[in-house]
Amino acid sequence: MSEEPALPVSLTEPLVANPAQTVEADAILRETPPSRRPVPPPSLLSGINWADPELLCVIATFVFMMLGGFVRHLGLPAGLAPWFFLVAYLAGGWRGTIKGVRSLLGGTVDVDLLMVLAALGAAYVNHAFEGAMLLFLFSLSNTLQEMAIERSRSAISALMKLRPETALCKRDAETKLVRIEELLVGDIVVVRPGESIPVDGVVMEGTSSVNQASITGESLPVEKKPGDPLFAGTLNEQGGLEMRVTKLATESTLAKLIELVEKAQGQKAATQRFLEKGEQWYALGVILFTVSLIAVPIYLLHEPFQSSFYRAMTVMVVASPCALVISTPASILSAIAAAARRGVLFKGGVYLEKAATIEVVAFDKTGTLTEGRPVVTDIQVIVHPQHSESDTACFREELLWLAAAVEARSEHPVARAIVAEAKRRRMPIERCTKFQSVAGHGVSADVCGRRIAVGNLKYFDGYESPERTMLEEQMNAMHDAGKTGMLVGEIKGEDKAATVHYLGFIAVADKIRPEAPVMIARLRELGVKRVAMLTGDGKRVAAAVGKACGVDEVHADLLPQDKVRVISKLKEVGKTAMVGDGVNDAPALATADVGIAMGAAGTDVAMETADVVLMSDALDGIPFTLALSRRARTVVYQNLSFALGVIVVLIISALGLNLSLPLGVVGHEGSTVLVCLNGLRLLGFRN
Repeated sequence: MSEEPALPVSLTEPLVANPAQTVEADAILRETPPSRRPVPPPSLLSGINWADPELLCVIATFVFMMLGGFVRHLGLPAGLAPWFFLVAYLAGGWRGTIKGVRSLLGGTVDVDLLMVLAALGAAYVNHAFEGAMLLFLFSLSNTLQEMAIERSRSAISALMKLRPETALCKRDAETKLVRIEELLVGDIVVVRPGESIPVDGVVMEGTSSVNQASITGESLPVEKKPGDPLFAGTLNEQGGLEMRVTKLATESTLAKLIELVEKAQGQKAATQRFLEKGEQWYALGVILFTVSLIAVPIYLLHEPFQSSFYRAMTVMVVASPCALVISTPASILSAIAAAARRGVLFKGGVYLEKAATIEVVAFDKTGTLTEGRPVVTDIQVIVHPQHSESDTACFREELLWLAAAVEARSEHPVARAIVAEAKRRRMPIERCTKFQSVAGHGVSADVCGRRIAVGNLKYFDGYESPERTMLEEQMNAMHDAGKTGMLVGEIKGEDKAATVHYLGFIAVADKIRPEAPVMIARLRELGVKRVAMLTGDGKRVAAAVGKACGVDEVHADLLPQDKVRVISKLKEVGKTAMVGDGVNDAPALATADVGIAMGAAGTDVAMETADVVLMSDALDGIPFTLALSRRARTVVYQNLSFALGVIVVLIISALGLNLSLPLGVVGHEGSTVLVCLNGLRLLGFRN
């Protein structure tokens, strides 16, 4: 690793090069790109490489075609026309000839061979200009198709440019400007306002808002504080940050996102595979039909060879399936690119097509329809008539303080919620002793000489008292409201002589996301017939959450294998999508027709588990996913219908209306370009 000179660093000042820096450091500074916000993809014609050999051949084909066609009007010798056309044929047909011969040697016939044969046939009957026009438009069409498809790919690959090439790294009590490839896990990196995050890491010092649109698709910046994760390629907007590197540059979430999108674009949709498989048989049929159009009129109808051959060449051109073949990949690749820019990753075109057919959506509850972070909602103590309101408030504080002291030793989500509430109220967490836990029921420990127990109703079975009956009724009411109640009592005595003095209970709930009902309503608008919720929680809590969210059915008390069984039954109703976190719900995600993992940014397991990955946990990504897939399916159907309709109309015109070859060429190649551009419209899809 090369040594870079140390730089003075301030978290709030812009980066200024020190005049005393070496030439090497100056070079690194000059190469550092400015931070950029994610921008929409450029237009189709922007960024054209005019030195591209294929584009130069297209231009040469046009120039020499025009020279050959207008040689007399230009005052040039007539004998030059064949030579101009020869150059035009060579420039416009070399690529199609190579591809056609390769496919022929492989035992197949493709569209390229059809176009070359048609052009040669046109020249054979003294229509060299029309043949050159065919080669020009065909090569131009191919070039535009490749530019369009490459544009959909570059819409994602361009995200890599958002990642800076260098970073300010603190090492050995110095801050050095190093290339991101040199950063190691554990390094401390300084990120100033307006700079891009160089690699994945976690905030060590400072607070700021970070624009994560390039990764998660979130439209609003996310507040970051110590302990929060940072993703490479996102933009630090306001405050200065110090971060600790957690992943190498080649292993960042952004790098994996690009890799998965590129793999997805290489996996063809079922419709595309079907068309490509049928292309060779269709092309062979066109050749046989063309031969029959030459032979039958000549030998049976005694037509002149010239007119019969010319008509056959026209039919060969207009019947070629160029538009049919390109209609699906242009749409699918554009949709995949549009989704990835919104933080939705399809693992391949086949899953994009499947998502368009979804009729049933099943949700995991925790962390999907709910926030996934239980919080204390109620603290209920036993109130006696002689207690004043101030007394009751004090008893509530004591109840929470005692419960937090015991639960501080537990890792259960409910325990963490109780401890978090105590810390929020700035209560000291008392150290407990003789901690005991009964899995699935509750815990107990000594707190300041008192034996305190916190647990569910089963934990306190055997301790009967009038107080329990009253508290149980109140806890059941809490359960019906979607909350989980934990009894708190003081155990006196030991073994069989032990009794319990109930102090009250604490209710905890995983809050429903406010956008969940809106999202489910949107799914119904998109044509989803049934929405189900799957959870391991009890039936009362699950029913309350399901009712608040507006789902059609609730399945509670489920283990992972039970979720698989429920998904299998839902698939009998229609094509089913399962939405979960991609880790605990892996079996159900794999069983569903389409598995959707939420909040997968930075999570390797989630990225590898599901068919569709939502990089953020925003619920609007789910209706966006289905809406985009349905729109992509519509565009594919539009393209296929249009392309097939144009072929039928042009064939009828060529056979019955003596369609000229130039018009046939324009109609055929024009339809190819139009379906390609129609597919590209998906790049700008908005739900």
